[in-house]
Amino acid sequence: MTEQHPVHPVIIVGAGHAGVAVAAGLRVRGWTGAITMFDEEHAVPYERPPLSKELLKPGAPEQTTLLRKETYYQDKDIHRVAGVGVTAIEPAARTVQLSDGTLQPYHQLVLATGSRARDLPVPGAGLPGVQALRSRDDALNLKRALVPGAKVVIIGAGYIGLEVAAAAVGLGCSVTVLEFQDRVMSRVTSEPVSRHFEELHRTQGVRFVFGAAVTGVEGTMKAERVRTADGSTYDADVVVTGIGVLPNQELAERAGLDCADGILVDGSGRTSDPHIFAAGDVTRFTSPIDGFSQRLECIQNAMAQAEGVADALTGTPAGTKTEVPWFWTVQHGVRLQTAGVRRPDDDVIVRGTPADGKFSVAYLRDGRLAAVDTVAGLSDFRPAKKLILDSARLDAELVANPHIGLADAVVPSTPVPVH
Repeated sequence: MTEQHPVHPVIIVGAGHAGVAVAAGLRVRGWTGAITMFDEEHAVPYERPPLSKELLKPGAPEQTTLLRKETYYQDKDIHRVAGVGVTAIEPAARTVQLSDGTLQPYHQLVLATGSRARDLPVPGAGLPGVQALRSRDDALNLKRALVPGAKVVIIGAGYIGLEVAAAAVGLGCSVTVLEFQDRVMSRVTSEPVSRHFEELHRTQGVRFVFGAAVTGVEGTMKAERVRTADGSTYDADVVVTGIGVLPNQELAERAGLDCADGILVDGSGRTSDPHIFAAGDVTRFTSPIDGFSQRLECIQNAMAQAEGVADALTGTPAGTKTEVPWFWTVQHGVRLQTAGVRRPDDDVIVRGTPADGKFSVAYLRDGRLAAVDTVAGLSDFRPAKKLILDSARLDAELVANPHIGLADAVVPSTPVPVH
């Protein structure tokens, strides 16, 4: 156990899943020193995934799901400072400058600054009626705009764009999705899954335009239409941008920390400064599973990294368990859940018949299971996580048979001869 009563607090910048989990993890591990968590938002820290899912559903209440009850922070002596951000770090002095101009010294610093929606880089993107979806206020503003008959144009067919499309159609809106690539969710899944969800949306009335390069949003006092490079225009009362996110790494960059599309961290969440840690969407790290450098945008990774940071800060021996990253989305009531991280050149093997509405897709890399997508069923999800961890080599023909469990498709290892 490291020093328990330092003069200065552990400061956590950000109060999303990772930041709150670090604070909670410190207390669970017996840390009795001061903890201060700075949160730019005023609301009690809340879960983000429901913002584009449950919160937008017809008839859903406007309350957000809290990460912890409001009383938790006081009960655990976690000093949460709402509405105050950190604007600068001075690593040599081990101080941070706050948005109100004051300086705060730290014992150790944790950056859990998350990510932000990528701005739409075209004329008119700042018009009223154009918005992204990252915060509770974003979600509530959007929900109020999704009235029956509203013309909604969504730019980007990733998770967020498609979840909003499903909600908007359910609320009686007319929905058009403009996507630069040739299929939905192209960054995160393979063509069979993309086409299945595309068809699911089409049957619900969503219109797709692929190969659409947005060049501007037009209107006088507010957004009225979206223009694309081929000269087409799409009438809009509401424009939602879902073209990806950027890590909030600027604070770390200005402090001289190593960054490359994310703050670079080791397996314990330690940055290039030994007194500064980072966790969550803002980090980039080497996968312990496949050795790839990656930045993940998922709760599982944020929580796992937070545990590692709490271990390091308290001197708790790190556990040996490696977590397989997993992700999910729900669109029109159909759940897509993914284990592992797919690469574009993986071998794609469909298990089952997509037309039946329930199937999975296995991704083999050099004959070993690297990832799996499950659609409307989870029977392959749990065994896949174990096989990914084991770097199990699978028989592709057996994998393609949906009546054979993934675990039964493992190629037996060849015994090493004893001489």
